[in-house]
Amino acid sequence: MSNEHDARLQEKDHVTAQWQTEIEVVHGIGLHARPSVIFTRLAKSFPCTIEIEVNGSSIWLNGKSIVKVMGAKIRKGSVLKIRADGIRAAEAIAALKELVEHNFDEDKLHGRNV
Repeated sequence: MSNEHDARLQEKDHVTAQWQTEIEVVHGIGLHARPSVIFTRLAKSFPCTIEIEVNGSSIWLNGKSIVKVMGAKIRKGSVLKIRADGIRAAEAIAALKELVEHNFDEDKLHGRNV
């Protein structure tokens, strides 16, 4: 194989690799309806698969499914693992982690800058 072919394979693997993060939910009432909709809408904007696990349950749920996310009853203090696999997976993980860290942007909605 040529060096150019190796470089393309490495680049492709990097772009489509599986990524994962873990974060504690600090939102006052967890992922109720509105934060769940925001989370799944953002997840759906990425072409990769996105799954979540709650509190080490070993059960991975479709992070793009509003039914699955709301059904998980994710409360404040829950530890949320988010994993993505496929194209733009790293970008998806970063965006979803930031969304959770920033309280689903609720402070902006209520005119508070935090």
